[in-house]
Amino acid sequence: MALEIKKKSAGIGMTSQRTRERMVERLRDKGIRDERVLAAMASVPRHLFVEEALASRAYEDTALPIGLGQTISQPFVVARMIELILDREKPPRKVLEVGTGCGYQAAVLARLVPEVYSIERLKGLHERARANLLGQRLANLRLVHGDGNVGLEKAAPFDGIVVAAAAPAMPEALLRQIAPGGRMVLPLRGPHREAQRLVLIERSGRALTERVLDPVRFVPLEAGKA
Repeated sequence: MALEIKKKSAGIGMTSQRTRERMVERLRDKGIRDERVLAAMASVPRHLFVEEALASRAYEDTALPIGLGQTISQPFVVARMIELILDREKPPRKVLEVGTGCGYQAAVLARLVPEVYSIERLKGLHERARANLLGQRLANLRLVHGDGNVGLEKAAPFDGIVVAAAAPAMPEALLRQIAPGGRMVLPLRGPHREAQRLVLIERSGRALTERVLDPVRFVPLEAGKA
């Protein structure tokens, strides 16, 4: 059984390690500079987090459907958001991901941060992510079924928060859960629903600063559990 899991993780053809390495080279060419992030992206078998029928497309730089109206983010966006969280003098010790989805981004984060929490509102995706992550042996990753809009007060504050869905406005509960010196990166929707920008929030003492970055496209951030 262990051998079977190992072979499946290694992949063949369009899911092979060589294909994964080509994905990493494309990320480097597009501007991802943090070698820690690139190494983590190379180590996570993205093809195990998508439907088998889409496995051959797993290492393309594109978002893919994962069911229930949700998607797995394109590799560049995953790398970009994580790089923004890590780009600081003192590496983050504890990070919250809002929107577990299929579990891929959580797996990358768990290779970079000592303590990772990931919250998912859809029970079906929460269970799927748990199954996808089973063979990854990530003891520092905790999955939670809950409303990402309210964060995870019991584990706060967080040195980093990564929101994998587009909010219409800054979620106040998440702002409160950023630790001093911490960062939050999230996509924000503009007045037109399809217009979204990546935004980086940094806390210095009580003050929050905001930087508007790249145009992106995410599914909407919804409230409540389902």
